[in-house]
Amino acid sequence: MFSHIMVPVDLVHKDKLQKALDVAGDTAKRYSAPVHVVTVTGDLPGPLGHTPAQKIEALNTFAAELREKYGVEVEAHPVMSNDPATDTTRRLLAAIDDIGVDLVIMASHQPGIMEHIFNSHGGYIARHAKCSVFVVR
Repeated sequence: MFSHIMVPVDLVHKDKLQKALDVAGDTAKRYSAPVHVVTVTGDLPGPLGHTPAQKIEALNTFAAELREKYGVEVEAHPVMSNDPATDTTRRLLAAIDDIGVDLVIMASHQPGIMEHIFNSHGGYIARHAKCSVFVVR
């Protein structure tokens, strides 16, 4: 049913991704589908590293941990952006097409007042992606 699963991740908040990762791991096992962890990051130093190479290495390490934990194929897909704060949703939608995924599983927080005014990443992707999207709260 599903042949490629994408999980957008922000490694700064990886402690809030567990439910979505569990769903992705179970779904990947059920359908023998690879999981593609995608993060949008920039050149500026941050909590994950001072260089893009360090941020990519953090994503590769995270993918290896997921591979070990769930026993499924996990590939890391770093997406570089000059302005991740404003570019994330557009870059994630592009990654869906670039990778050829047919299911996106993403974590989301409970909607607040701001989500009534502005779209969250998950809400926007659920409305605009050409594939199935499972938003996990």
